[in-house]
Amino acid sequence: MSRILIVEDDPFNIELFELILKRLGNFETIVTDNAEEILKLLNTEQIDLIIMDVSLDNTYYNKKKVDGIFLSKLIKEDDKLKRIPIIIVTAYAGDDDISRILKESRAENCIKKPITNYHDFINLIRGYIDG
Repeated sequence: MSRILIVEDDPFNIELFELILKRLGNFETIVTDNAEEILKLLNTEQIDLIIMDVSLDNTYYNKKKVDGIFLSKLIKEDDKLKRIPIIIVTAYAGDDDISRILKESRAENCIKKPITNYHDFINLIRGYIDG
């Protein structure tokens, strides 16, 4: 079973992602917004894909507040971790913002919340995991 790391701090979004990913996708999920825990999980567990929220209110790395763009870039700069696909999710983005987010984060994809077509979302994930 494929494992997806959900990096999100909003309880409603966490519940929604877990529901979609577990029920429709039959994926195993792990949820955290703690930067040190994220890096530890990625280095010690089999993680097949990361869903990364852009806005993280209580996430710190080396005692500095960070967002999903920073964490994604940090992961992509690590030779051992850069193979893991990252899908960035954001509620506040126009098309120009999405291009900027993708460039800065080095993530494979960026999608807007709210996610309304769950089957397309699952198919997008499967394309990265099974592809």
